[in-house]
Amino acid sequence: MADRDSDFAVEGEYQESGNGLTMLFIGLAAGALIALLFAPKTGKQMRKTLRRSYEDAREMVGDFSDQASDWIDKGSDWADKAKNKVSPLTKQFRR
Repeated sequence: MADRDSDFAVEGEYQESGNGLTMLFIGLAAGALIALLFAPKTGKQMRKTLRRSYEDAREMVGDFSDQASDWIDKGSDWADKAKNKVSPLTKQFRR
């Protein structure tokens, strides 16, 4: 019985993963695409709307990529500063 309880605890726990947010955005995009396809527009209007949406999404992903790159650079700078401040202290304690 203890084995079943431990198995349930492992299987029943919520494990956070990066897939949840990704799936949310994929679902939102799919829902928006379906809504656009069922909207009462002509083919030409629909293609123009889809093209604009696609370009906006590409721009947003590019902006997010740039912002993430900036955050990584800042984090690296902070880590280097912390390392430089801690290095003299560690040398002092080694003596």
